[in-house]
Amino acid sequence: MTLRGINVILLDKVQQGVDDFDNPIYEEVPIEIENVLIAPSSTDEKLSTLNLTGKHAVYTLAIPKEDTHIWENKRVVFFGKIWSVISLPEEGILEMLPLDWNKKVKVERYE
Repeated sequence: MTLRGINVILLDKVQQGVDDFDNPIYEEVPIEIENVLIAPSSTDEKLSTLNLTGKHAVYTLAIPKEDTHIWENKRVVFFGKIWSVISLPEEGILEMLPLDWNKKVKVERYE
């Protein structure tokens, strides 16, 4: 049996111009990311994240090694819902990890 993740949609922000006050205007562009592992956050992770950030970590996503997208402050769609990335990506040393994933982020429900 091979360990395999699911496809998720990363909502990437692309600048589309500037407003009248020279502030950038962004549009979200959906990008399908394959082979993302999704696991419920542990109780310790939930409490640590809540105490440090005030945010409720629900799931932890393992990101494939070949992915080069920026995940910080983005939204992600999976399980038919929209989630917000609430942590900086934690990244392992590529050569030291035997499986297909080397980064992880935490997400909370975005409503």
